[in-house]
Amino acid sequence: MALIKCENVALGYEDNVAAENISFEVNRGDYLYIIGENGSGKSTLIKGLLGLIKPIRGKIVYGDGLKKNRIGYLPQQKDAKTDFPASVYEVVISGCAGREGLLPFYSRDAKERACSAMRKLGIHDLQNCSFRELSGGQRQRVLLARALCATDSLLLLDEPSSGLDPVVTAEMYKITDELNKIDGVTVITVSHDLQAAAEDATHILHMKKSPLFYGTRDEYLKSDVWSRLSGANEGEI
Repeated sequence: MALIKCENVALGYEDNVAAENISFEVNRGDYLYIIGENGSGKSTLIKGLLGLIKPIRGKIVYGDGLKKNRIGYLPQQKDAKTDFPASVYEVVISGCAGREGLLPFYSRDAKERACSAMRKLGIHDLQNCSFRELSGGQRQRVLLARALCATDSLLLLDEPSSGLDPVVTAEMYKITDELNKIDGVTVITVSHDLQAAAEDATHILHMKKSPLFYGTRDEYLKSDVWSRLSGANEGEI
């Protein structure tokens, strides 16, 4: 059974529909890119997948043991709080909160998960550093490690390369690709980057209020949508 399945979903706020006719599924091991121009409903879809808003129509089904509080979420840099006086370790282990319930302290398992995530992301030596003093690329690694603490199965990344320079962007793409292909973590990435989608994705959902396309990467590269848009500038997608 799919981890997530959207069946003819419409999402929005009150009577304002931001995205509709959305049907797709994500299975274990998939790497789904959700791409589209600003205003196409990508952010609204993220909120729906996280269970923060309910569909106006249709339904979002979670399966294969996935729970909404076990989705690892990496927000956009602009949406992440960066001014709180917490250490890297404190930020990372906070990703275990949904797993721990109402315990007044973190378990040994949570501490081991946090240390493992930091080692995987190459930030273990930064664990005692203040989060707000880190560079943008280091902060993204910390927040990705935090997201890993929350999940065993699914990462949802919202514009993970936004605001990063080309070198750090390439590092982020490499990390998420390895998490998917080597560690078997299912990944959903929201992005404007067509080229990254063409290189890394197993499946692509291209949105424009109603989806323009959903299918495998190979199907996308043969589609009229790709033919029309592959030469567009990143901000024009």
